[in-house]
Amino acid sequence: MPLFTYKAVNSLGETEEGVRDAANEQLLITALQSEGYIPIRVATANSRSFLGLGLGLGLGVKQAKLSQKDIALLTSELSTLLESGLPLDKSLLVLMDLTEDNPRLSKLLAKVLEKVKGGSSLADALEQQTGTFSKFYLNMIRAGEAGGSLDDVLKRLSDYLERSQELKDTVSTALIYPAILLVMSLASLFVMLTFVVPQFTEMFESAGKALPVSTQIVVGLAEWLQSYWWILVIAVVFISSYMKFQLADPVRKKVWDARFLKLPLAGAIITNKETANISRTLGTLLGNGVSILSALVIVRETVDNLELASAITFAEEQLKQGKHLSDALQEKRLFPKMAMQMIKMGEETGRLEEMLLRVANIYDKQLRTAIQQLLAFLEPALIITLGLMIAGIIVSILLAILSVNDLAF
Repeated sequence: MPLFTYKAVNSLGETEEGVRDAANEQLLITALQSEGYIPIRVATANSRSFLGLGLGLGLGVKQAKLSQKDIALLTSELSTLLESGLPLDKSLLVLMDLTEDNPRLSKLLAKVLEKVKGGSSLADALEQQTGTFSKFYLNMIRAGEAGGSLDDVLKRLSDYLERSQELKDTVSTALIYPAILLVMSLASLFVMLTFVVPQFTEMFESAGKALPVSTQIVVGLAEWLQSYWWILVIAVVFISSYMKFQLADPVRKKVWDARFLKLPLAGAIITNKETANISRTLGTLLGNGVSILSALVIVRETVDNLELASAITFAEEQLKQGKHLSDALQEKRLFPKMAMQMIKMGEETGRLEEMLLRVANIYDKQLRTAIQQLLAFLEPALIITLGLMIAGIIVSILLAILSVNDLAF
């Protein structure tokens, strides 16, 4: 049977870890529970995922604040401990023990525990760790404490953070290959023009014959790059700085965000991503008893695109005047029609929370489809463009060599 490594909390609240053999992870978890343990982590002994989990809480420790993965793992483990019957202060102590090799996170948990023992709620204790936890996260915790269902809320939060991270990973992972392909294409062209073409330049010059127009263009471009390559570096730095300047100001960023939404394929990706994010966040908040107006205020802060954020602000104002959420959002014509129809159906049937979460799942899938379409266009476009450029350079050199040979005969 395969070996599994595990970490668990015993009846005294102490953490234990070890290695056992079992048919699968679930059977090992059941065995540990039957022995009075609370399983925290279980993974195959040779699995890198266990190492990742074991060190997961340490990721980002050197950063100014925790990453979303760190917070998701912390949330999941705290939910497991509370669900198993441990009180909050004891659960925080166990988490401190689990993160003893990560001083920054352990120190943060110590501060939270100190506040909790002093009579503060968990939400207030977390809020005092400035810049670490989002307003959405804090409001969810506050709602859970008010309703006496903190462990359930933490479980929902863990699921939310996991799905949100999956959504971000889907976008970033999908764009890695095109980015590498683009960089390699530009690097190949640069090498050909600055190192390969100049090898033939001296031979062409000694021939004493006018070169074909295409060869003159390639040679001229190669000579320009050799002498003035630094202009390209300055241009890249200038454009990058200019875009950062534009996006730093909310007014200018809103203008650019509106333009991004109108881009073919890329605009669909942005819209689907934000629709999924807004729907999941709003549905999760409503499911935990947060009022719709308060939920919209929190949701607006999670939206990256300011043009869509302004639509949320508009919806807040319309709701105060007695209008429905679906009607207010549809009026701006920024969100997908199907999403608006589903939200309207949820309002009419009194199942808005359920419908919002369903919209989030649908547009997660739509996002993946949009990304696949973008990649289906980008990859061949980059390959064909690079191939044509390299072929053009080679053909221009061959034409020049043939003209030199004709002169020799």
